[in-house]
Amino acid sequence: MKRRIAALLLALLATQLGSLISPAYACGCGAMIPEGYARIGVERETSVVGFDGRTEQIVMRFVVRGDAPRAAWIMPVPGRATVELGDAEMFRQLTWLTRPEFKTRSYFWPRDQDWPFSSTTGDSAGAALPGAAPPVGVVGREQLGDFDVARLTATDPDALRNWLETNGFKLPDGLAAELKPYVDQKWEYVAVRLAPRQQGKTLMGTLDPLKIRFDSDRLVYPMRLSRLAKTPQSLGLYILADHRMEPASAIGGARPKVTFAGEVTPEGGLAALTGGKPAFLTAIDQEFPEPGRIDGDHELRATAADTPYRKVIYHGELLTLGGIPAWLLTVAAVLVALAAAAFTLRRRRSRTAGA
Repeated sequence: MKRRIAALLLALLATQLGSLISPAYACGCGAMIPEGYARIGVERETSVVGFDGRTEQIVMRFVVRGDAPRAAWIMPVPGRATVELGDAEMFRQLTWLTRPEFKTRSYFWPRDQDWPFSSTTGDSAGAALPGAAPPVGVVGREQLGDFDVARLTATDPDALRNWLETNGFKLPDGLAAELKPYVDQKWEYVAVRLAPRQQGKTLMGTLDPLKIRFDSDRLVYPMRLSRLAKTPQSLGLYILADHRMEPASAIGGARPKVTFAGEVTPEGGLAALTGGKPAFLTAIDQEFPEPGRIDGDHELRATAADTPYRKVIYHGELLTLGGIPAWLLTVAAVLVALAAAAFTLRRRRSRTAGA
């Protein structure tokens, strides 16, 4: 069944789609286009953003499924970009850094899984790219793993259509119009041709992460192209900066939710995004039930205070004293007290009657 692709964030970070989609485009921060009638689906897209006030770095990783031997992906950027392979280890580190805190919360009265309501048989298991012609200019080209990366300038959105068609891809309807605001702002593009070097191999599974770096005096995450998606989208975004960050607006989506905020000391590839210095990490999730309402790109700003936040997951535990449920001891004590009171009352009545 053919469906439009919807991907992201964040999350980041991340987004997930389990079905195969074709034609596929409108990833959270760019456009992915399969060759011909091939299918490609983005099951998950995670983005990590590093920003020091002058330079922005975005590391993206796609988990894809489909039968496409080739695909093209376009991402608009506000300045001249450099592209290199990212470090996959940083995503595992982010999962660890933003893990929830687990706490035990005691409760007094027994619940379904506790005696005398528990079942003895119960189971609690849960569930280049050659051929480009003006007005597109190729300012750089690199072969990075399975990626053939071109860095482009464009003065006309239709030029991107021509470039794609020259390289065997068809620009989806409406994408050229959505690219025009970036052209008007003199943004440039990172255009990636995803083509495994191994003959006969299709784009499947986890792709190598790409690291994109460009100068910027503001932290911006391109989202406008996501408005072309036909299914709801999710954005997951990790942000490493000097302070806790927040989107300036919801840009047509649901209210962004912070899933983690706190100062961290990155290591390995993640440290390269902060220059080896501690940074404030903010993890944001956002839902876009109606992608067509997206009206711009995310601009992120520092919050008024660097308030830390970590999700807490509580595990309920029946309150016990010496291994005996507290409720049972309490009920027993009340029964004993009532029995003693009744006994005392009967003795008094007996003495009064015999007097």
